[in-house]
Amino acid sequence: MDSHIVIGEDETGQPVRIDLEELLATRLLVQGNSGSGKSHLLRRLLEESAGMVQQVVVDPEGDFVSLADHFGHVVIDGAAHSIAEIEALAARVRQHRASVVLALEGLDVEQQIRCAAHFVTALFDAPREHWFPALVVVDEAQMFAPAVAGEISEDTRRITLNAMTNLMCRGRKRGLAGIVATQRLAKLAKNVAAEASNFLMGRTFLDIDMLRAADLLGMERRQAERIRDLERGRFLGLGPAICRRPSAVKVGPVKSGPKVTASKLAPLPTAPAEEMEALLHAELASVMESQAEAKRAAPPPPAFTAEQLSEQITRFESDPVASDEDGAELSSPSPNAAAQVVEDIMRAMATDPRAAFQPSAALYQTFLLHCRKRQASAATPDMAGFRRMFAIALARLEELEPHVRDHILEMGSALDDDVLAPFLTIARHAAEGIEEPDDEELSRVYGTSSPGRIRRLLEHLERKGLIVVRHDFGGGRTLIVPGLDAVLSG
Repeated sequence: MDSHIVIGEDETGQPVRIDLEELLATRLLVQGNSGSGKSHLLRRLLEESAGMVQQVVVDPEGDFVSLADHFGHVVIDGAAHSIAEIEALAARVRQHRASVVLALEGLDVEQQIRCAAHFVTALFDAPREHWFPALVVVDEAQMFAPAVAGEISEDTRRITLNAMTNLMCRGRKRGLAGIVATQRLAKLAKNVAAEASNFLMGRTFLDIDMLRAADLLGMERRQAERIRDLERGRFLGLGPAICRRPSAVKVGPVKSGPKVTASKLAPLPTAPAEEMEALLHAELASVMESQAEAKRAAPPPPAFTAEQLSEQITRFESDPVASDEDGAELSSPSPNAAAQVVEDIMRAMATDPRAAFQPSAALYQTFLLHCRKRQASAATPDMAGFRRMFAIALARLEELEPHVRDHILEMGSALDDDVLAPFLTIARHAAEGIEEPDDEELSRVYGTSSPGRIRRLLEHLERKGLIVVRHDFGGGRTLIVPGLDAVLSG
């Protein structure tokens, strides 16, 4: 079978071909500003290779769902499935070699990124017997492999970067050929872009993107202006699957097209202004009333899931009830006694090995319920105070001498609440002169099962100057708390 497809023609009218077998081994990067013709180029490539190789398209805007009408692609609506279902679908895509379009337009940006990350990761993690060759096309790749976190959370960025890096760096041996398209090279993570050996560069205007595109094409910087002058639908191609020298490509026609085209002019309505105003305001009051009724009828969202409530109820029923021998409730304790009750509740909660893994809001609600049951509500701290007290309870600082405990708390006063408990635990071990905490104990107080997060935690504390980490050649680790020896000797 001939592995070459024609994507367009060069400046002399000769066809420009892409070698699919070479593309599967070397990957492709497409770059161009909005309106340069990236989606048209990807569509041409997909249409020409539809009957030759399996195709998986990650489509954030719903531009490629029309492939199903012409080439039999299966459209997977990301908004209609859970994470487990998305991962199961991805595994079946690899098993049955189905060409699919993952449509994400029904999700917000962060959900799109997480859905695509789980899908691509599941493609990558397929068993060896399902490692068939497939093109994995990711449109708007700057969303899924961002150079900086931007408006998405750091956890989401870590998940999606891991998925995209696996696709572009290690996907070749698993049969996955990444094709990423981006509006701006500067917004795309460099470790993702650097793995592509084939390039199709379209029109771009920003100097930073022009210069980077020229560098990838092996052009001199004074030739970068050529990229700015490209017309819509024209690209500069280079790579072992395309050509050995930068060559201009005019992309050929396509059969399918986007479901909606908003870039073409259409006649405006001819209704008079009075009629248009009446049309816009017609039955507006009834619409607002129906929305208000819907809000009144909608039940408030539950604070906890049924499983969390069941677990809390079970735990509360197993606790001793503050009552006298006749079953009568005890009177409210004095302020000092209430403070002691709060400390006792805090220490009891900290002994639960799963406590640090729960959200702070859920822990705080549990804490308040215990305090109400023990009639110590008057001494309860606010949410911020609870986080800090709970971190101290997790680290068991009450076992230290008061002056040592106060010094350690002062050292950690500038730390965020989520990393305070691990630091206090390390400092307590150092103050007691016992072996430093291992990863298992740090994981328990930090609320994580990831060795990588423990490693990054220690690096963060070391950058803050609170600890010094020493590794020996045997793989052992020593944690030192600077300044603590002086307090202990004094």
